[in-house]
Amino acid sequence: MAASTASRTNSRVNYSNEIHDLSTVQSGGSAVPTMFYPEKSLADIFPPHLGKKVISEVVATFLLVFVTCGAASIYGEDLKRISQLGQSVAGGLIVTVMIYATGHISGAHMNPAVTLSFACFRHFPWIQVPFYWAAQFTGAMCAAFVLKAVLHPIAVIGTTTPTGPHWHALVIEIVVTFNMMFVTCAVATDSRAVGELAGLAVGSAVCITSIFAGPVSGGSMNPARTLAPAVASNVYTGLWIYFLGPVIGTLSGAWVYTYIRFEEHPAAKDGPQRLSSFKLRRMQSQVAKLTDAADYGGFCLFAKLIVLGDGLGNP
Repeated sequence: MAASTASRTNSRVNYSNEIHDLSTVQSGGSAVPTMFYPEKSLADIFPPHLGKKVISEVVATFLLVFVTCGAASIYGEDLKRISQLGQSVAGGLIVTVMIYATGHISGAHMNPAVTLSFACFRHFPWIQVPFYWAAQFTGAMCAAFVLKAVLHPIAVIGTTTPTGPHWHALVIEIVVTFNMMFVTCAVATDSRAVGELAGLAVGSAVCITSIFAGPVSGGSMNPARTLAPAVASNVYTGLWIYFLGPVIGTLSGAWVYTYIRFEEHPAAKDGPQRLSSFKLRRMQSQVAKLTDAADYGGFCLFAKLIVLGDGLGNP
């Protein structure tokens, strides 16, 4: 029982060090996140590049809301110009594009519920959560009011409202957000996943769930994406659903993946790591190539010494 507990503890510690610029220090042979370490500097809490990460989140969330709400606005005005399927595809594609464009800078959360979930499961420092939330809601609000100006006289700017009973929409939002967060945790926090496909996987998850959830709840999965057009359009029907549903869905999705995740060799991950979610782990592949090259070079040198002598007069 004690061995099992220790194994889970080591797995959790290593798991929390993989993404989102959590600097680590070594203590007793295991890596401990500095966000939970008593001796941390101000630079660890507020890194110099925090402002750039915040701006990245503003831009990414702005474009996300601009595209998704813009497509929904045009669809609501004229069904012949953009279809329900077109809305879902546009939403999935913009998520994919933003992940590849800004994931290596800020993690490409674009969603307050995703940021909350990452923080709860120790993938993101709590001290930076308010900055990300402010950036996400700011980007979303700006996008909604820009759309209201450029799409005038369209009055309803891509709002998400339940088409039936509120509890139907709530359950749908929980399930589809669970799916999105489960996939996100798989490709963004597990080094064994194919990191190069992270953006495609998450974007596809958003697209698939939007196709299903769109006719029932609007397929928001994002409190910022719902609140911004609601304020711009002055439509607040069922607003609570799109705050409660995504939060429950992201937390449960992250918890389930954390539970089923396992570490084959926990001790092999000792040492500091600094990675961001969706960073596509190119650094790891480059390190592996360099290691292979170094091993090959050492072998060649050893073979040359055998053929020519060891340089000490011994043939």
